[in-house]
Amino acid sequence: MSSCLPKLTTVVLSHRLEALFILTISFVFFATAVFYWSTGEDAEGQLYSLPAQSRCAQFFPYHPHPTAGGPPPSLGDVFFVETSERTNPSYLFTCSVESAARTHPGKRIVVLMKGLANGNVSLPSHWAFSLLSCFPNVEIRPLDLEELFSGTPLAKWYLQSEHQKEPYFLPVLSDACRIATMWKFGGIYLDTDFIVLKNLNNLTNALGMQSQDVLNGAFLSFTPKHEFMKLCMQEFVENYNGWIWAHQGPHLLTHAFKKWCSISTIQNNTTCKGVHALSPEAFYPICWEDWKKLFDTISSSELHKLLKNTYAVHLWNKLSHGTRLDITSQALLAQLYSQFCPATYAKMKKDSEEQSGPVM
Repeated sequence: MSSCLPKLTTVVLSHRLEALFILTISFVFFATAVFYWSTGEDAEGQLYSLPAQSRCAQFFPYHPHPTAGGPPPSLGDVFFVETSERTNPSYLFTCSVESAARTHPGKRIVVLMKGLANGNVSLPSHWAFSLLSCFPNVEIRPLDLEELFSGTPLAKWYLQSEHQKEPYFLPVLSDACRIATMWKFGGIYLDTDFIVLKNLNNLTNALGMQSQDVLNGAFLSFTPKHEFMKLCMQEFVENYNGWIWAHQGPHLLTHAFKKWCSISTIQNNTTCKGVHALSPEAFYPICWEDWKKLFDTISSSELHKLLKNTYAVHLWNKLSHGTRLDITSQALLAQLYSQFCPATYAKMKKDSEEQSGPVM
């Protein structure tokens, strides 16, 4: 008996060690299985997000998400429309969309591009698309013009091919797209030469004055199927003239608003039958005649004073396009890029260092 005891003790200890080993392996296996089971439903998202994080690292120190504590989500999207075949967005185009995405984390920023209307499932290889796809609220979609105009007074006009021979067809097409978009879907429309400074959610059924007694449609904000947008579409067709610059744009909107309100002159901040004509400082603090001021040096305090009551700055790209900008300067425009579209600004700065400098 005394001789068997040590043998029995050895056997028991041996079994205990084996049992402990088995239990340890089982626990590790079980814990691993639980971990993968609990994260399995997110696996697909992680697989797709890894390349995005890697791609976005060149533009952001971290993957951007809607700002915590920002404005609550609201109805209506923010729309940008590109009516040409271009699929190589400029710095300004990219800055416009980025600034809107940053100031509207609760809204979808929808970029409609005619050049994508051939049904491509993937975006062209261009740094701007890579940058903008890093914002979870930005969607870039093909622009189907026939579908957009269907069911509106503009459908028949668009199908008349002779209009494409007119000298201002692309701007006129853009004028048609914005009022059709606002009537069909509502929300906010912005030209791609805006830099957005503030959230626009509190502006409804509104447009801006570019100068005394002249409205501009570079910014529009309307509820779907609004009667004023319907009036604009009717006036677009009934008084059409594609051979006069701005006839289908500012002139149309100004005429339609006066007709809507039964007035002969539009004053600053006129409100009539629920439609608001905002004063020039809201969206056009620099008038088109003074566009070169965008490239003048200005102090931060002067800039703040100038834009105190401004929601977004229209940059008159038709006039300013091609002007060289020292992105590291204290020029008014350089400061706007730096503050309101920092990712685009960083790209411009990098390109400026590698080349001769960015051009508007």
